[in-house]
Amino acid sequence: MSSTPCGSELSPHMKNSDLLVRMLEEAGVGWVFGVPSGPVLPFIESLRRSSVQFILTASETSAGFMAATVGYLTNIPGVCVSTLGPGATNLTTGVGCAWLDRSPVIAITCNVATSWLERHIQMRIDHHTLFRPLTKATLSLANGRIGETVAAAFNLASNEPPGPVHLDLPEDVAEAIAAESVPRSISTHELPDLSTELAEKLSAALQTARRPLLVTGLTFTRSKNARQLLQFVERQKIPFVTTLHAKGFLPESHRNWTGVIGRARRTDVKALTDRADLILAVGYDPIEINYEEWVANRPVVHISSEAAEANNEISFAWNKACDLDQAVEAMTKVPLFSNEWDMDDWRNHRQMLERSLRPEGQAFSLHHLLDVLRDKLPPDGILAYDVGAHTHQIASQWRTDHAKTLLATNGWSSMGYGMPAAFAAKLVFPERQIVVVVGDGGFQMTVGELALARRLNLAVPTIVLNDGWLGLMKVKQERKGYTLSGVYLGKPVESPPHYFGVPCRPAKNPQAFSDALDWSFGLTGPSVIEAFIDVGFYSQTVFD
Repeated sequence: MSSTPCGSELSPHMKNSDLLVRMLEEAGVGWVFGVPSGPVLPFIESLRRSSVQFILTASETSAGFMAATVGYLTNIPGVCVSTLGPGATNLTTGVGCAWLDRSPVIAITCNVATSWLERHIQMRIDHHTLFRPLTKATLSLANGRIGETVAAAFNLASNEPPGPVHLDLPEDVAEAIAAESVPRSISTHELPDLSTELAEKLSAALQTARRPLLVTGLTFTRSKNARQLLQFVERQKIPFVTTLHAKGFLPESHRNWTGVIGRARRTDVKALTDRADLILAVGYDPIEINYEEWVANRPVVHISSEAAEANNEISFAWNKACDLDQAVEAMTKVPLFSNEWDMDDWRNHRQMLERSLRPEGQAFSLHHLLDVLRDKLPPDGILAYDVGAHTHQIASQWRTDHAKTLLATNGWSSMGYGMPAAFAAKLVFPERQIVVVVGDGGFQMTVGELALARRLNLAVPTIVLNDGWLGLMKVKQERKGYTLSGVYLGKPVESPPHYFGVPCRPAKNPQAFSDALDWSFGLTGPSVIEAFIDVGFYSQTVFD
């Protein structure tokens, strides 16, 4: 870790909350997401006088999801804030998303005065104990040490692997006159360059392999060398698969692309991956899907900024933390090796996969909806989607050649993510078309955030998959032979004219859905489309 301090002088009447906000501005932060309370008000007042906009959310959980989305899309830590006690516990769900989906975030809890921090009083809990398992660090903000602590938090949140850092701000500290200048710290955490050693190991592995397979994952989304990796697979004539998070970072229209692991029609994809005798995992993060779930006894070359957790079930031919971009660059220079893959087999596999993702039937199903949406959403449009049975289908069926055009949570996998993520994306990219797909269960959790979208006039269509069930849990109960219980949401009813003033329109077939999309894209503000789809479709695709 290297650090270069610098500083600037403050007004003699500037409070610590002003100092904190000044540092947010200098870091490039555009928004702080949260819910106010008494201890939060000094911070909000400082934000009001700055270029950083406070975004009022319906819940602190959504504030965490929005901060995680901003961090992912911009590489500048997203910022969220809550009050103590229940505000902090609500915030942890969103912060957990940043923790397991590797997004840089600064999570601020505004606490009681310092003299009360150890008292057993209303709402107070130990915030540091609460956030410690979900963050890279949990730090206290103290008078005279605001600048260095905030700088350390930003550095830590951004360094590989990125993640959330918690800051606890007592109310008296926030309101005290700042006693320091603004120390900024430009920090870089350099990973080792092991490209020479990797090239030797990779060459040896490829020399004996008959059918090597490449897989990319969450860590690869932070690589700058996607083009070089594509050159590698083209030159070596190797097929590639991806995880949910890595979709689009290598183009899914490419002839070497052969699917998404662990999602809808997973057995079809696994039939191909099982033929491989060497796995080249580039930027793969097992937080998405453990190696044990699909690799079996094949050797793995794990090339990433973090070493994978070693165990006796997986045979690693290489497994060291290294600079990922330098490693990818080295991969392009290894000699050309022949293998036994047949590109016609890949094409036939893709065609079969596309058919199996679209089972025949007359009922309006998710795969019909996704084909209509894919046709109408621009190539650089962003699709955010929530957690549920539809997550599996979207991951396998949706095609994109563009990085960061799909927003989903995989490592954390919390319902309620989709709508906050879409609204945050619209703040980051106001000129791009953003759409969110949510199940009816997830919609119930976050419908209140439509008030945020209306207040900010965010032109984002929310597509609600209205089938009356928690579809994923329904399928899991069916597969286990259980009687369906606790998963029925009730018979879908006719759509209301609006939710919180946001206009709503129903769709009961593909043509009606296409018309509704045209209507929503023509609006200058948010909208809701309730798509009444057949829940039985999921039983045919999700776990097969």
